[in-house]
Amino acid sequence: MPQAHYKRVMVKLSGEAFAGDVGFGIDPEVVHRIAEEIKECRDLGVEMGIVVGGGNFLRARSHSLHDIQRTTADYMGMLASVLNSLALQASLEALSVDTRVQSAIEIREVAEPYIRRRAVRHLEKGRVVIFGGGTGNPYFTTDTAAALRAAEIGAEVLMKATDVDGVYERDPKVDETAKKMEELTYLDALRMGLRVMDATAVSLSMDTKIPVIVFNLLTPGNIKRVLLGEKIGSVIT
Repeated sequence: MPQAHYKRVMVKLSGEAFAGDVGFGIDPEVVHRIAEEIKECRDLGVEMGIVVGGGNFLRARSHSLHDIQRTTADYMGMLASVLNSLALQASLEALSVDTRVQSAIEIREVAEPYIRRRAVRHLEKGRVVIFGGGTGNPYFTTDTAAALRAAEIGAEVLMKATDVDGVYERDPKVDETAKKMEELTYLDALRMGLRVMDATAVSLSMDTKIPVIVFNLLTPGNIKRVLLGEKIGSVIT
């Protein structure tokens, strides 16, 4: 069996990816495929924490929410991330992967409240821990939640799985001539104002010295490739 490059990781999954080609809601086939990849990684002996965004249900900064205050929209986004966390948990448990969902917003009927020591204990017992509800505070994205939880659980790396294959100097969806950067520093990402990850998350990763690997979630097998140390995507360090 191949050896994983990391012992404990934090994976940030794009909520938009859960919608598949439909663009809204949850595509069960997509979630099942992601769950299968996570199972393969867990079978390598990697301790995995996961944060899922809520963009397939709600974008808190969307102009369509002009009648809703930013604080309220952010809480709605946190609840959307809990929906995705429960969907991923169901798919993982269907594959016999022991899983726990911890939420920063207390919803005791469906998820444990977030407690750092309990989360670490779950990881040590081989359970996949899914962190829902963001940080529990408005004005913080799930990227920042992933960076925060990565630091709290002692993750060696933050793996940001998104819909692009790395970090580009400009948005490749807008400018096809934009060049991909395979390696860059935290300061580079902050100075260039790159939108692949928000500035608060980058700053927190810089403070905690946790490298960030940005890669394409839509390519099957990429999560495992990163764990095995393959050079895909971009590394912020």
